[in-house]
Amino acid sequence: MKNNKLSIIILTYNENIHLRRCINSIQDMATEIFIVDSFSSDKTVELAQSLGANVYQNKWKNYATQFNWGLENCPIKTKWVMRLDADEVITPKLATEIKEAICIDDGTKGFVLNRGHVFLDKKMKHGGTYPTKLLRIWEYTNGYCENKWMDEHIILKERGKIKNLKHSFWDYNLNHIGWWTDKHNGYATREAIDQLNKKYNLFDIEDAKNDTTQQSKIKKLLKNKVYEKMPKSFRSFLYFQYRYIFRLGFLDGYQGLVWHFLQGFWYRFLIDVKVYEIEKKAKKEGKNIKEIISEEYDCQL
Repeated sequence: MKNNKLSIIILTYNENIHLRRCINSIQDMATEIFIVDSFSSDKTVELAQSLGANVYQNKWKNYATQFNWGLENCPIKTKWVMRLDADEVITPKLATEIKEAICIDDGTKGFVLNRGHVFLDKKMKHGGTYPTKLLRIWEYTNGYCENKWMDEHIILKERGKIKNLKHSFWDYNLNHIGWWTDKHNGYATREAIDQLNKKYNLFDIEDAKNDTTQQSKIKKLLKNKVYEKMPKSFRSFLYFQYRYIFRLGFLDGYQGLVWHFLQGFWYRFLIDVKVYEIEKKAKKEGKNIKEIISEEYDCQL
């Protein structure tokens, strides 16, 4: 295994609009780039190959399953591996910081990066969503993706020293708002499944207790002990108020209003409605929750 080198895994499905920008932002710091594609129907595969990436294809189930398939099947030979989405962009300052950090042999097991969102062409700096601290680089043989349908994190098998890097990377999706709402409709289904699983034990899930960031620990505690104990649907309204008013989301202007309303209220409200609808239909038709999820959303648990 080559020491102090970095491989990057990117999951794709019809990412022709983003992939060149993403790969260009990491080419100077990555030894190898692996694309795990879910049989795209656009030019994603051809573009990835033209940019020097190694392309593998696997049928999609959920993010965790797909990413772990990539870890197990891509011929990674470097010490370090990084998780990156196709619509994310590494800034030049962060790329330089990463290159320098992975060359220091001091027992570090992973690196936490700061992620921000660009929405309607504006960086969202307020509302409590920036920066989100995520473990995105780790020793290849020491990590895997948590088995959840939504909000999955990288878990280290062997805990150790974790470094927080200074500069940010950005989730900057270029698709239109209709695409965004369609995507979050899918996310809402996945999170509804996770919530129903907590209640009905539909499938084995790993709710990791060894979070790698203090921010992650606090967010999970608040979500499990506070948010999920509140009345359904009403809690999404309170969460929007918290983000937009008390965490100063209004300072991000009109884009901030749209962002915090859609992502902080509408999305959360939709999750609760889906949970309600699935439970009600299961009771009405005398079926179990798994059957309803399979019939309505074509999700095989």
